[in-house]
Amino acid sequence: MIRDEPARDAHDRAALEGWLTYQRQTLEMKCEGLGPQQLCERSVPPSSMSLIGLVRHMADVERHWFQRFIGGADKTTEPPIFYSQENPDGDFDDIDAATVDNDAATWRTECARSDEVFATCDLDETRPSDRDGGSISVRWVMIHMIEEYARHNGHADLLRERVDGATGD
Repeated sequence: MIRDEPARDAHDRAALEGWLTYQRQTLEMKCEGLGPQQLCERSVPPSSMSLIGLVRHMADVERHWFQRFIGGADKTTEPPIFYSQENPDGDFDDIDAATVDNDAATWRTECARSDEVFATCDLDETRPSDRDGGSISVRWVMIHMIEEYARHNGHADLLRERVDGATGD
């Protein structure tokens, strides 16, 4: 897979979109060429992380920040996909080689839905935070998403190396 290098002279919106796309492509690249069993392998014990677990986790992160937080949907119309209150680590724990393709497709769908929501927003728009009573800007969400992917792509790099020895950025 060839990743789209973000433009070096882009304005804020295009730069944020470019870096988020790049990070998404990096996660996809880390999974590329592996079979379902390899994607499900928990290669860094005692962690329950796997590559498909990271993909599932990021599908839920996309849904949370774009559909619910920015888009204003509630958990009844946009519930978590792979975890629940009763099973908070379901995105990592309840993996199945038989559903890998569907799980990856769900992540891609959530990414596309996120892009649709972001296209309707101004970077300076804010939404109330349910954590501290303050507010959070759309710009902050985009930066947070880039950070979230970058952190988990570091995990993916280590997981992939342990699965089949492949390394790279």
